[in-house]
Amino acid sequence: MTETKRQMRLGAFLSGAGHHLAAWRYPGANVQGILDFQHYKYLAQLAERGKFDMIFFADILAVSENFDTAISRMAAIRPEPITLLSALSVVTEHIGLTGTLSSTFSEPYNVARQFAMLDHLSNGRAAWNVVTTSNQGAAGNFGESPHLDHHLRYERAKEYLDVVSKLWDSWEDDALILDKENGLFADKDKVHAANHHGTWFSVRGPLNMPRSPQGRPVVIQAGSSADGRDFAAQTAEVIFTAWQTLEEARAFYQDVKSRAVTYGRSEGDLLILPGVLPIIGETDDEALRKYEHFQSLIHPEAAITLLSGMIGHDLTSYDSNAPFPDLPDISNGVKGRLHLIQDIAKRDQLSILEVSRRIAGARGHWTIFGTPSSIADQLESWFVGGGCDGFNIMAPYFPGGLEEFVDLVLPELRKRGLFRNEYEGTTLRENLGLSRPANRYAKEVTPI
Repeated sequence: MTETKRQMRLGAFLSGAGHHLAAWRYPGANVQGILDFQHYKYLAQLAERGKFDMIFFADILAVSENFDTAISRMAAIRPEPITLLSALSVVTEHIGLTGTLSSTFSEPYNVARQFAMLDHLSNGRAAWNVVTTSNQGAAGNFGESPHLDHHLRYERAKEYLDVVSKLWDSWEDDALILDKENGLFADKDKVHAANHHGTWFSVRGPLNMPRSPQGRPVVIQAGSSADGRDFAAQTAEVIFTAWQTLEEARAFYQDVKSRAVTYGRSEGDLLILPGVLPIIGETDDEALRKYEHFQSLIHPEAAITLLSGMIGHDLTSYDSNAPFPDLPDISNGVKGRLHLIQDIAKRDQLSILEVSRRIAGARGHWTIFGTPSSIADQLESWFVGGGCDGFNIMAPYFPGGLEEFVDLVLPELRKRGLFRNEYEGTTLRENLGLSRPANRYAKEVTPI
């Protein structure tokens, strides 16, 4: 019997007019579609036609603290993920539906209900991207000043996820009976209160809806700091991450997978999908010209504002042409991204403005450009080289950037046996190759 060839898992990261900071200015980008359902319907159905595992919407809970630049120079609008994904569940059939909700600025019971309902609506295609939220501006929008410390946010998140999981399990799979003749709606012995009393939360439960088709929605995490890695190794089933080189990606991959094993999990329980922004042309020269066109549309103020927000240090008062400073790691923000950007600046001897322009397209994720075959080569090198289990594709502009990837790059990957021709299952878990979790309250049945 021949062994089935390992295949990539792919997410389509959807974001307004596109992922490049200047996407909204790019010819062909649908900037009018940022709040248009038809825009997102087209993108979701396009990704499903390409057989992507999932679409993904990130979320930001505040406008940048550099308000004037954020409003005047940047696309500061963000659609609310759960509302949008619920609508998209009706116009798609197979693709996973992933949204971000903050564990710092929400309550476990609400989030458990929202994602359980999305899983029911979509017949088992929901996934929750758990974030602890680094944005100080978000804290101001929710009455938290100062923002909760980085380490404490992760401690809170661990308990938060435990509560949500208890609520998702509060109904056993066969608890719902719906016996009209005998007037029995559900088996009370198979519905369980969480009765959680912890450091951060006291939640009685149970959830007021039955267990969802996947048992639990897929749990995704995106932290790359020490706290983030440990949290993901214990709890996540998919990790979104950002690296610039195969060596860095491979080191992260090996580190987090080994941590997962120490927590009693197998390496296959956790999929790692780095973000990648592909710029595609008929020739390498055309792809390079397209990249340079994107870069020419970046406003310097917007780039430096974006960089400041990403690393938790305000760089707007610095000389933008000076070398990138050696900043102390005292930020309460995204620690993993600060280290990544410092490494880029040091390695290539870049100024503040040069660094800000370098990361403006993919926000610290891997940027590649070339022909469809060249793009496939680069993705294959990371995949077979031990750097990932697939990718979160960040099209530079929409819809054209995603259309190019679906119509030109995916056929190249399929020729090499690296990506599916058809969906393998009906739920997101089945398509990702993840097992359906056992219910913690269900009694094990001893085989006769």
